[in-house]
Amino acid sequence: MIGGELDGFLEGLLRAVPDASDLIFAPGRRPQAQVDGELRDCGGTGGALTPAATAAMAELLLGESRAHRETLVSSGACDCPWTLSSGTRLRVNVFRARGATSVVMRVLPAAIPTLAQLGLPPALEGIAALRDGLVLVTGATGSGKSTTLAAVIGMINGSRPVHIVTLEDPVEFAHPPLRATVSQRELGSDFPSFAAGLRSALRQAPQVIMVGELRDHETVEIGLKAAETGHLVLATLHSVDAGQAVGRLAGIFNPSEERLVRNRLAEVLRFVVSQRLLPRLGGGRVAAVEIMGQSLRVRELVREGEGAETTFRQAIAAGRSQGWQTFDQHIVDLFANGLLGAETALGFASERAEVSRGIDRLRSSRGQETSTLGALEMECPPGPQRR
Repeated sequence: MIGGELDGFLEGLLRAVPDASDLIFAPGRRPQAQVDGELRDCGGTGGALTPAATAAMAELLLGESRAHRETLVSSGACDCPWTLSSGTRLRVNVFRARGATSVVMRVLPAAIPTLAQLGLPPALEGIAALRDGLVLVTGATGSGKSTTLAAVIGMINGSRPVHIVTLEDPVEFAHPPLRATVSQRELGSDFPSFAAGLRSALRQAPQVIMVGELRDHETVEIGLKAAETGHLVLATLHSVDAGQAVGRLAGIFNPSEERLVRNRLAEVLRFVVSQRLLPRLGGGRVAAVEIMGQSLRVRELVREGEGAETTFRQAIAAGRSQGWQTFDQHIVDLFANGLLGAETALGFASERAEVSRGIDRLRSSRGQETSTLGALEMECPPGPQRR
């Protein structure tokens, strides 16, 4: 298979499954597409892929990139971009599993999404207005972190004449020149590591820096320094919520440094946005979002950590009037707007009892039954019957 044949094959799969978010090629299985978090076969009448077939596909995708090949050998996986002849862009991950090669391709949207199109809360518009500090977008792999950051970068690009430097692995969304100048750099081809890319970005006169992921001590240290010296730093992190995000960043450093790091974080942390993708009622997926901004109470929690009576969750819930929200508050909102079913809302809740109470309040206000248990019948113990 040559490059043109591969493009034709992939374009055929995408025509067959136009809603695919990912294409998966694993030895022993037919080509698969992921739609709304579920896998389905998309290989037509063809049989299962052989190890030789997936290895040949990987060879084409890696091309002449020595850096990608070295990364694959050293770490067992690497990311690289691929653009089809139709213009569709893909984020490719090549990895080794039990001695064979597999390939996963993420289909990248052609247009820069807006927050409204993504169904994200308007409170996130405040990020685009920030002049300095650190903003974290957290969540599991595939939860939409990069897409949210692309929407924020798009807002800044359209509203402010600034220099934005992005450090990505790989570049996912191509930002056109608007009011800002957006210099998009890719790991492997434009810089060797996030730490090195971030260090060099500080010499490129940026006002805004976007870091694909805070992965290690050095990257976090340089990111903190950039935020402390008047830059707006946007970054992703793998964590389930705001509290864990703070703990993970502080935990990257030695115990002797943790106190100082927490003090620094307390001064520069502006927003933590955590995301989860949930099954939408009627099909598709919808984002549940936790938003934490900056306040005296949040700064204290960042410095001192959580206690039995003081938690990030409580601080976020108390900031509802400022546009902040916990996951559970947003899940109840999504249920109220008809985007989630009750079973899904309860299944993805952080605190099931809290979401259950919220659902019951909504049902009561609508004059609906507030319990799914139905009428309960009392069973009398066996004994003599009254006459």
